[in-house]
Amino acid sequence: MTWTVIYGDKDRGPYELNPVVKTVKWSGDIQQAARKLVVELANTRNGKERFLQFDKGAELSLLSDGKELFRGIIFADEIDAGGQMSLTAYDENIYLTKNKDTQIFRNQSASSIVKRLCNQYAIPMGQIDDTGFIIPKLIYRDKTLYEMMITSLTVSEKQNGKRFYIVSREGKLHLLARKDQEVRWVLENGSNILSASYSQSIEDMRTQVKVIGGDPEKKAVSASAKDPELTRLYGTMQHLEKPEQDMTPSRMEQLAKQRLKDLATIGDEARLECLGIADVTSGSAIYVSESMTGIRGGYYVSADEHAFEGGSHRMSLTLSATDDLPKMEYEDKKGAKPS
Repeated sequence: MTWTVIYGDKDRGPYELNPVVKTVKWSGDIQQAARKLVVELANTRNGKERFLQFDKGAELSLLSDGKELFRGIIFADEIDAGGQMSLTAYDENIYLTKNKDTQIFRNQSASSIVKRLCNQYAIPMGQIDDTGFIIPKLIYRDKTLYEMMITSLTVSEKQNGKRFYIVSREGKLHLLARKDQEVRWVLENGSNILSASYSQSIEDMRTQVKVIGGDPEKKAVSASAKDPELTRLYGTMQHLEKPEQDMTPSRMEQLAKQRLKDLATIGDEARLECLGIADVTSGSAIYVSESMTGIRGGYYVSADEHAFEGGSHRMSLTLSATDDLPKMEYEDKKGAKPS
C-alpha cells in the first residue's frame, strides 16, 4: 500500500508532503462529528529555518493507492526549535460543532432539518437519505448544528426504528441510511491481530421500559414492554421514558417496544491492535477470531486510529457487538423528553 499526504492552499495549490512526513495518524469515533488527521513532519532543511509554511484553514488530504481516505481543514499546528512539526486537521463536519444557534422546527423530518441547517450555514451536501418520520415540533436553544442533527435523528429513530448516520466524504456532508452490512474483512490471531482485550457489562442494560404520558395531575397514560428472559436472568431493571403530553397510546406502545429493543442488550467492548486495512473505519462491520479473549464473530468498529509510518500501516480498533450510532435525548424547556 502506498499512502500520500497532500497539502493545498488557495495560492499554491496541491503539494505532496511525503518527503518530509514522519508519521500519520488518521482516526475517528462514531460518537464524534468529524474524523481527524495528525501529520508529524520534519519541517526544516538546516535545523534553523522552516522548510514549508502552513496556513490554518488550508486543506490537508490523505490518499491510499490513489484513493482519497480523508479531506479536511488544518485547525492547529505545533513546531519545536528543531523543526519537528505536527499538523492537525478535521474533515468538513467539524463545522457542525463550531456553529451554535437557537432554532424551532415544526412538522419536519430529521433529513429536512439536516438540509435546512446545511443550507443556512453553507455546508456542502452530498447524498441526503429520507428519514421518513415527520416530527411535530422541536425547539433547540443554544445547541450546535451537530447536536440539533443528532437529536433529530434520535427522535426519529425512536419512532420508526430507522437508523441514519452523518459522514463527510470528499468535502461534503452525507446523511445515509444505516443498512445491514456485508462483512468484508476478517481479523484473526496468527494472521493480522497483534494484540487484543475484551470486556462485558450489564450496567447499562434495561430489561423493561415504561412510557408515561398525559397530565400527571389529571390522568396519566402509560405503556410498557418487558423482556421476560432477560428479567429472569438478570433481574428487573426498568427504563422510564417521559414523552410529550400529546403522544397517542399507540405511539407510546411503539416507543416502549423500540426503547426496549435498544436497551435490552449486554454491553461489550473489544480492543484490537492489527495490521492496517484502510477500509476498516468507525461504523465498519468485521469478523474477528481471537482464541484467548474469546472474541469471535461479527463486530462493529466504534472507534479507530490508523498509523502510517514508512511502509508500515497499523490500526487500533474499539469494537462493539451492537451497531451503535450517536444519540442525543431531546428535552423541552420544561425538562421533559418529547419523542
